Amino acid sequence: MNKTALITGATSGIGRATAFLFADNGIDLIICGRRKERLNEMQQALSEKVKVHTLSFDIRDKNAVQEKINSLPENFNNIDILINNAGNAHGLDSIENGDIDDWDAMIDINVKGLLYVSKAIIPKMIANNSGHIINIGSTAGKEVYPNGNVYCASKHAVDAVNQGMRMDLNKYGIKVGAVNPGLVETEFSEVRFKGDTEKAETVYKGFQPLKPEDIADIIHFAVTRPYHVNIADLIVMPTAQASSTMVKKEL
Repeated sequence: MNKTALITGATSGIGRATAFLFADNGIDLIICGRRKERLNEMQQALSEKVKVHTLSFDIRDKNAVQEKINSLPENFNNIDILINNAGNAHGLDSIENGDIDDWDAMIDINVKGLLYVSKAIIPKMIANNSGHIINIGSTAGKEVYPNGNVYCASKHAVDAVNQGMRMDLNKYGIKVGAVNPGLVETEFSEVRFKGDTEKAETVYKGFQPLKPEDIADIIHFAVTRPYHVNIADLIVMPTAQASSTMVKKEL
């Protein structure tokens, strides 16, 4: 019997790449996101390989999160793997120039949204005395960089939640770990720069960034280890990156 994975933020980037890799390896999917058209397109493509169910909701809405997850049909109700992938960065401003709406979006999605989804799914895992949760963090949760203030704070919170979650769920046999990527070429920078594609593209110029598929490979590796092995906390960066502020670029 196939395992079932629920992936948030599944319509682009790391979430999308993970969904396709999981499907290639026979893992049934619950793919979540706000963009219904993309979810439907993915469902059509992935259903050729595995069972797929879609859930469209805004991760910031705790009632919608609970309602949608509670609505899962019986054949998708047993969730073996949770990939807390949904996240965002809004703006890159010095703290005194920061936009409060941007701050709210980052905290609501990166921290509260992760907690809302986890809260809805953890009881199902506890009932089975098994499960595996992967929280997608960031190198921004391990260090702070100029103008990263609130985004870094939100990812430091994910780091703390990951550690606390692993401790609290240990008694139930539930595995918890985090993957913390550095520079990955996705829609991330386009969102951060409010749709300024040209500005977003400069982030990844002059070196080879990670691709979503690179992170998907690592996530798949983590969830396919033997039961006694848990990848508790992993940092991955492109070879050209040494820290958040040090990247070797070709002239």
